[in-house]
Amino acid sequence: MQSRHFRDLPKGSASVIGEPQYQHMVHHTIKKPYYSIEKKSVTIKFVFIHSFCAAGCGRPAITGSALCAVHSSDSNADSQRIGEYIMQNKVTKDICAHGLHFEGMDFSQRHFYGCNFSGANFTKCLFTGAVMRMSFFDFAALSSCDFSVGDLQFLSLAGATIRDCSFEGSELVNINFVGTLITDTTFNKTNLYNSRFIDASIARTDFIDCNLKRTSFLKSRRKEISFKSSNTAEAIFEMEEYR
Repeated sequence: MQSRHFRDLPKGSASVIGEPQYQHMVHHTIKKPYYSIEKKSVTIKFVFIHSFCAAGCGRPAITGSALCAVHSSDSNADSQRIGEYIMQNKVTKDICAHGLHFEGMDFSQRHFYGCNFSGANFTKCLFTGAVMRMSFFDFAALSSCDFSVGDLQFLSLAGATIRDCSFEGSELVNINFVGTLITDTTFNKTNLYNSRFIDASIARTDFIDCNLKRTSFLKSRRKEISFKSSNTAEAIFEMEEYR
């Protein structure tokens, strides 16, 4: 059963982000409150829930609070409350943890749907075997986190900083890594089908034995990268290949 903090949230149009530059990523209108993903004969629908900070700053309010992380009287308590909720529940839907800080938390085997972690900071957190759909980590900071053997699809990590993380053995399908800074990280044995590292800066990172079909590295900056045993011929590195 859900905690009372996560009940009775305002249901509106669809933005879980709050900043105008992101609102093209989801439907806004009350008439169309669903984001649909069709795969074969199955259609998965997500309902996005949002409210904005009562201080009037335009940032999204933290789930269970009327304020954003900046205006919260105790954002550490908000982080602890939401972190404990995720750890205690197998499935987490529609929460907003925009700008919060999580450290040393175990989110392994948890399922996330339609969640907003944009601008959040994760340090030494475990997401091993996690399932994620249509969730946002834009401009988040991920440090020494483990996302291995996960099923992560239709996520946005645009502008995120990823340091010393592992995505080894994961499904990373249709992921937006545009503009990310990635260092000392492993993507070995991942399925990166149709993911985008456009304009990303990647250093000391391995993509060994990966599926890179339709994976785009356009305008990316790469240093000390290994693509050993990966199908780089099916990846996109130059504009000519994209046409």
